[in-house]
Amino acid sequence: MKKCFKCGEEQPLSELYKHKQMGDGHLNKCKKCTKKDATKYRWKNVERVRAYDRDRGSRQDASYGPEYRKRYPNKYKAKNMVNNAIRDKKLFRESNCSICNSESNIEAHHDDYLKPLNVRWLCSCCHKQWHRDNGEGLNGS
Repeated sequence: MKKCFKCGEEQPLSELYKHKQMGDGHLNKCKKCTKKDATKYRWKNVERVRAYDRDRGSRQDASYGPEYRKRYPNKYKAKNMVNNAIRDKKLFRESNCSICNSESNIEAHHDDYLKPLNVRWLCSCCHKQWHRDNGEGLNGS
C-alpha cells in the first residue's frame, strides 16, 4: 500500500504506475490522478500535443508492417481495396465526418472488413471513439 500525494488515498501498488527510480519501484501518484493530470496537460497544450502525436505516428520499425499484415489480413486487404478504389475513382472520399460533421482527418471506417468497399467516413477522433466503444469491427483478424 502507498499513499497518493495528489488525492491522499492509500492505494495498493497495483493502482500505481511502476517507476524504477522510486525507492519502492512505484510512482507516488495513483493511476487515476496520473491520468487526470495527463488529460489536463493535453487539453492545456492541445496544439503541441497534436503535433507531437502526428510526428510520433511514423516511428514504427520495419518489422511492424509485415507483422500487422500477418495478424490482420482482412483489415489489411480492406484498407488496400479502399485505397485502390479511391485511386481508380470508384470510391470517393467524403469531406465530412458522418458523426460530428468535422472536415479534418477523414478516414474510412469498416463495420465489417469482409465488405471492404462498404465504408463510413469518420474523422480520426470519432473513428477511435467508435472502436473504443464497440471494439474491433467484424472479421477484423
